[in-house]
Amino acid sequence: MPKTRSDAKRLALAVVAGPDAWGPDYVEGKPYLSTEGSWPVLPDTCVWEAGTLPTTVLYSATAHSEMPAAGGKGRVRVTATVTIHRTADDADWEMAQTLEEALRCPEQTLREGERISGLMSIGDLGDAGNLFSDDSINERGKFIDDTVKGRNFYGWTQARVGQVTVAVSARGGPGHIDDDLSTSMAKASVTMINRVESKLGAK
Repeated sequence: MPKTRSDAKRLALAVVAGPDAWGPDYVEGKPYLSTEGSWPVLPDTCVWEAGTLPTTVLYSATAHSEMPAAGGKGRVRVTATVTIHRTADDADWEMAQTLEEALRCPEQTLREGERISGLMSIGDLGDAGNLFSDDSINERGKFIDDTVKGRNFYGWTQARVGQVTVAVSARGGPGHIDDDLSTSMAKASVTMINRVESKLGAK
């Protein structure tokens, strides 16, 4: 298990899912990787803000990919995040906080003109039937972009393997089928879980 920031960085960048993990129609977003050391924070206003990396985190990497608008369908934006915590307990605490955020803020503002509505969150502990990770969380809601007509798919899935958490999110566009986007999320998530287990011999 990583003990230093440099070891954690190497693991995170080796694990984080790029466009190939999502499907053949996905490409790298611009920018592709989030700024090093960035950490999103959801205060009581339910408006996401930029924060600093917690002391319990060794390293976190987020990769942005997208499916460009084509064939009468809108753009789909997705993210994959790998976070290396100092301990498994620290990673477990992040999972609990993520579950609490959806309960506290079912309506969230991502940035000006972009919102999530009707967010619902379900936890799935590893000893309660989840066979692919120590525990996982699934969130679903509707994504609202003021520049695009309608309410579209929003999904977030987060899983923990030891001191590592992996998360994927998808913001859909018009014309896309929700089940297809859920499948792409599952593929990217399982890809990262398998990489973590391969690197660390976790399973």
